[in-house]
Parts: sequence; C-alpha cells; structure tokens
Amino acid sequence: MEKGKTEIKIKGDIPVWKKLAVPAMRYLIPVAFTVLLLIYLFHKVDFRSMVSILEKGVNYWWILAAMFLSIFSHVFRAARWKLQLNALSIRPPFMALCCSIFGCYALNLVLPRLGELWRCTYISSTRKGSFSSVFGSMLGDRISDTLMVSVLLLLCLIVAAPALYTFLDKYPLGRDFLSLISQAWFWFAVAGFLFLTGLLVFVLRKHPFMQRLRKIALEMWEGIIVILRMKGRIWFILLTFCIWGSYYFQLYLAFYAFDFTKALCHEPGLAAGLVPCLVAFVLSSISMAIPSNGGLGPWNIAVMFALAIYGISDDQGTAFSMLVWGSETLMLILLGIYTMIYISLHRIKTPLHRKY
Repeated sequence: MEKGKTEIKIKGDIPVWKKLAVPAMRYLIPVAFTVLLLIYLFHKVDFRSMVSILEKGVNYWWILAAMFLSIFSHVFRAARWKLQLNALSIRPPFMALCCSIFGCYALNLVLPRLGELWRCTYISSTRKGSFSSVFGSMLGDRISDTLMVSVLLLLCLIVAAPALYTFLDKYPLGRDFLSLISQAWFWFAVAGFLFLTGLLVFVLRKHPFMQRLRKIALEMWEGIIVILRMKGRIWFILLTFCIWGSYYFQLYLAFYAFDFTKALCHEPGLAAGLVPCLVAFVLSSISMAIPSNGGLGPWNIAVMFALAIYGISDDQGTAFSMLVWGSETLMLILLGIYTMIYISLHRIKTPLHRKY
C-alpha cells in the first residue's frame, strides 16, 4: 500500500466498502427497478392529461371505500397467521399480530422484504418463540398466497383467455416467455440445476455449516408443514379466500371511481366488470414478485397493460393505477403509524403491569 494511503477495515480485516456492498445492493436494486419502471411508465403517457383525469374524473368516495376494505385483508391475514402460530405453541396477542402485518407492509414501502423479517422478529420476541419456526410459518403463509395466485391465474386463463393471449401477443416479453417454456432444453436445464444442487448438498452433508443449515431448515419446515396438521385447517382455507377476496374487491370498488373503468362494469359480456378486474388483479399480483418499493412501477404497469386490453388508454390506465396505488400506500402509512403507537404504548404499559 502506498505511503499516506490507508484503507479503513473492520473486524476480520474486511474493508468497509465490502461489508456495506451486499446490503447496499440489496436495497439499491429495488429502488433502481422502481425508478426505471416509473420512467418507462411516464414516458408513455401525457402527464397533463393524467392530472386532469385525477382532478375532474374521479369519485373519491369509492377510493375511500376501497381503502377501508384494505384494512380487512390485513386483519384476515393476522387471523390466519394466528392459526399457524397457535399450532406451534406460540400465542401472541391478536392485536400484536395485526400490528405485525401493518408494520410489515409499511416497512416494505421503504425497504422491500425487510417487513417480513421485522414481523417475524417482532412476534418471536413478543412470546420468546423460535425465530426459525416463526419465519417458517411466514413462509407457509407466503406459499399459500402463491398457490392462491396460481389458482386465480388458472381461473383467469379460463374466463379471460382471449384477453390474456392478446396481452402476451402484444408485448415481446410475453411472446418470449411462451417460447421459452415450450422448449425442451429449458426443462432439462431446470432438472439439471435441481440435480446438481441436491448432489452438492449430499456431498457436503457432514460439514458443520451444512449441519447448522439443516437445523435451521428443519425448524423452518416445521413452521411450513404445520398448516397440514394443525387444527382449524378449514378456517385457514376460508381466511385465505377472505384475504384474496378483500384484495380483489378493493380493486373492483376502485373501478367505480372512474368513468372509463365503470363503463366496463356495464358492458355486455364482461360479467359486470368482474372479468376485466380479474385480469388486472392477476397481472398486478404476479408483478409483485418484481423487487420494488411497495410494488411502485411493476404494479402500475401491469394494471395499465391489463386495462389497455379492454381499450383503456395509457393516460387513463396510468391515472387509475397511480391513484389506486397511492391510496393503498396512504392507508399503509397510516396503519404503520398506528403500529408505532401501539408498540410504544405496549412497551410503556408492560413495566407497570409487572408491579402488580
């Protein structure tokens, strides 16, 4: 090293920049996705036209109704998670579970995926449960959501096949995707990757790191598999439908806030707007797999594309998606503030209760 030049290092002689690189990339990539997709989104629209629609063409009472309905989706999710945790002998207060869901989604607006870690940490510390088991139950929660999206996609393929094929044929990405999954080499590559991964795990099974990883994986698996043997499985299924029903009808209520989407609800052959809403709902749900801040960017583009299938312009589709996303985000911020107040009051009360 040249004289006069020093490099700040921390524990283990690892440079500071290397220690910070991974978390920085983890949070910068979603921000980059969000910015790039927003640039693409607004590049396609007339901003003045979009603002004019938001000023003069919206019945905001329907938006408020959709915001109110969104609260129930979080409460239903907390009730469903409670069934899983009870089966693991972890019994936090129901309001703590609700706040863990509120806070989870509020945190995801700032740092994607951080909310899930916080929610598991908060609940495991509340009742001193195993973090791995709580995290596993959260994974089970997410897996059930993935299965539900798959069912909705299948339903969408049945009732709105022409609209989806139009969507896939209109955009190169859709055509490329259909071409990719139809190739035999793609599925051979997937099978080969899974085989090599399994072989590597088998060869290194006695390594200390793999032993530790196996223990964590078993605890997480216990949290996932508990769904199949816990009491109240019927309630779990019903609550899953309640969660996703709330999501769907939240978007459907927003259809009545705009004249151009409300017209779809009166058009013959579209089942009172339920089918166009289903297409927008399914595509926007799939888009949430793309890392971004609160879905901003991919969610809006997915909704805009879905509405375009039914003849709604990019300006109108963007105005719709931005207002619906903005109203949902506002509700998440309010619920996040409520969560902060609840946790603060709970921490203040706890010592006082212990005196008695």
